[in-house]
Amino acid sequence: MAVVDCELEKELKQFDETKAGVKGLVDAGVTKLPRMFRHPPESLPSPNQNNGVDSNLQVPVIDLKDVDICERRKEIINDLRKAAEEWGFFQIVNHGIPNAVMDKVLKGVRGFHELPQEAKEKWYSRDFKKKVNFFSNGELKVSTPADWRDTLSCKGLEDECNFEAIPEVCREEIREYMKYIVQVQEKLSKLFSEALGLDSDYLENLSCFKSRSLACHYYPVCPEPHLTLGGTRHSDLGFLTLLLQDSGGLQILHDNVWIDVPPVERALLTNLADMLQVIVVTNGKFKSVEHRVLMPATLEPRTSIACFVGTDDLQKPYGPIKELISEDNPAIYKEVLFGEYMNRYKL
Repeated sequence: MAVVDCELEKELKQFDETKAGVKGLVDAGVTKLPRMFRHPPESLPSPNQNNGVDSNLQVPVIDLKDVDICERRKEIINDLRKAAEEWGFFQIVNHGIPNAVMDKVLKGVRGFHELPQEAKEKWYSRDFKKKVNFFSNGELKVSTPADWRDTLSCKGLEDECNFEAIPEVCREEIREYMKYIVQVQEKLSKLFSEALGLDSDYLENLSCFKSRSLACHYYPVCPEPHLTLGGTRHSDLGFLTLLLQDSGGLQILHDNVWIDVPPVERALLTNLADMLQVIVVTNGKFKSVEHRVLMPATLEPRTSIACFVGTDDLQKPYGPIKELISEDNPAIYKEVLFGEYMNRYKL
């Protein structure tokens, strides 16, 4: 029979009841990492190795400039196909989002997380059906170390009325940012369809790039960053993730080696998620890659904004695209209801 760690269970409960998140610990002057955030050594980078990081290995950068010019579009599609098959991650530049819009949304999100506790605790909730909620870690369990991170989650942003629930300190910044994200999403939907040899509106007609939600993460300065993570090893759900980040810490697992993914100035980091890669649509042709967030020893917090692109139809079944199936490329996954798949998670 498993022994319940009552002290750790108590620590988790007390932390959650503060409704202050990790930022609350920092504001309280914590100088030692609480036990609930300590990750086992095998999950952390080894101090005696370079963690496989090779400066010659870099996530591809794809320039979308002149994407509507025929010959240039062919080049971009080839670059995207190669990045999707070999990496599952790529940076996009000249995506059309103004620099000022990106700067303001990062500043707005950071502004929310740095509000006094009493000004933001009303959004703190573990009811993940809410369109907007503030929390620290999707689950707090004795069996799983917590990540050094707080999150403002904003769901259903394909519906204009849902913006009104977003905290005022970052509402208009998020609204403006999402106007441009929609345009980026539409471009990528067409490019991915064409990269698969399909009509440009194929993925759009499947509604797999229809819904949009944000996870606005904040990683406070950590007193013992070598003992914890900002994000545990995982792959993303849904179909696509568009990430805006203001500093480093993200790593991806490429050919069983962890690779640093520092921000590229004015770029959006794009990665394929499970439903686009393995589970359904492309039958394993594209990669959904595991990644994690380290906690560098810095004097500044890190902010990132992940836009998860998926479908709002939870009862819609998805399976391997029939046009991609052949004797040489048989279907290896069955159809699955999107809602059933997503119910495994609470974010």
